[in-house]
Amino acid sequence: MEAGIPVMGHLGLTPQSVHALGGYRVQGRDEATAERLKQDAQALADAGAFAIVLELIPAPLASRITKSLAIPTIGIGAGPACDGQVLVLHDLLGLNDRFNAKFVKRYATLAQDVREAVELFAAEVREGRYPGPEHSF
Repeated sequence: MEAGIPVMGHLGLTPQSVHALGGYRVQGRDEATAERLKQDAQALADAGAFAIVLELIPAPLASRITKSLAIPTIGIGAGPACDGQVLVLHDLLGLNDRFNAKFVKRYATLAQDVREAVELFAAEVREGRYPGPEHSF
């Protein structure tokens, strides 16, 4: 923080550590882990983080953490009590139709449309129909 670089913390499931955490599992279900997450959140706030992402933690724990902090929390699979919400764009748009976490709400189902568009593009390139004169300078 001394360098003037804004820092947002991230607790719960951290995708870069998914294998160390035992896979895509809810974090903080037991009291010891829940207490550690709450302490880590306070430590991040004390260190100067401007906000904290709470990912894949039980909603009651996210609520307790949110109420205990003076900085906002952003939830992803952490229930409605966080100050804000985020979803991965690919999940929101339904671009990945092979995986659907419980907390994901798809607002569109675009995976098939994308596959068809890519197949059409590839076919037109192979057939020499794209790019045509209208797409060239």
